[in-house]
Amino acid sequence: MSIQSNLNTIRESLPEQITLVAVSKTKPVSDLMEAYEAGQRIFGENKIQEMTDKWEQMPKDIQWHMIGHVQSNKVKFMAPFVNLIHGVDSLKLLQEINKQALKNNRTIDCLLQIYIAEEESKFGLDENELNELLTSVEFKELKNIRILGLMGMATFTEDQNQIKKEFTHLKSIFDSIKTQETSNCQLNTISMGMSGDYQLAIECGSTMVRIGSSIFGGR
Repeated sequence: MSIQSNLNTIRESLPEQITLVAVSKTKPVSDLMEAYEAGQRIFGENKIQEMTDKWEQMPKDIQWHMIGHVQSNKVKFMAPFVNLIHGVDSLKLLQEINKQALKNNRTIDCLLQIYIAEEESKFGLDENELNELLTSVEFKELKNIRILGLMGMATFTEDQNQIKKEFTHLKSIFDSIKTQETSNCQLNTISMGMSGDYQLAIECGSTMVRIGSSIFGGR
C-alpha cells in the first residue's frame, strides 16, 4: 500500500470535524512529500531538530505540530514556525514558549498534556495541577501563548475497556475546564488517539488524532 492510499483510507474513516496529524517522526522528507502531494498539510514530529530540518526543506503551507516531550532549552529553535505544541506539562515550559513567541512576534498555540495512563513513563499534569495552572496569576499574564485544549496518551495495552476509561476521563476533564476560558485559553481541541486506538478515541470525544504507522508504515 502506498502512503497516498493509506492516507485516503484513513481520511474516509474520519468524521469531518476530526483533525488528522500525520506523525512523520523518523521518516524521510520524500515520504512526507508523498503525503503532502496527497493533500496532507499537518505533520507531527517529536524532535525539534528533525522538525526544523524538515521545515526548512518543505513547502511553507505545512502546519508543524510538536508532539514529543519538549525541553525548555530547545523551544527557541521551533518558535519561529511551530503551529501547535501538544505536550506542554508545566507552567515553566509555558513561560519559555511565551518568551520565545514574543521574540518572534507570534502567539503560539499549545495543548496541555494530561496524565491519564497507568504507566510511569508518560508525562503530564494531573487534574489538580491543571486547575492550579489555569487559575494562577502567572498563567494569566502569558499573552503570547494560547491554550487550545488538552492532549493525552492512553496506556499501551490491548485492554479496550482500560483505554476507553482513560479517554473518557480526559474528555470529562476537558468538559470540566470549559468554564475557565480566558483570552489565552480558548478550548476546542482534545488530541487523543493514535494508529491503534483512534476510532475509539473519536467515539470518546477526540477532535484530533495522531496517526503515524498506519500512514507511513512501521518505524
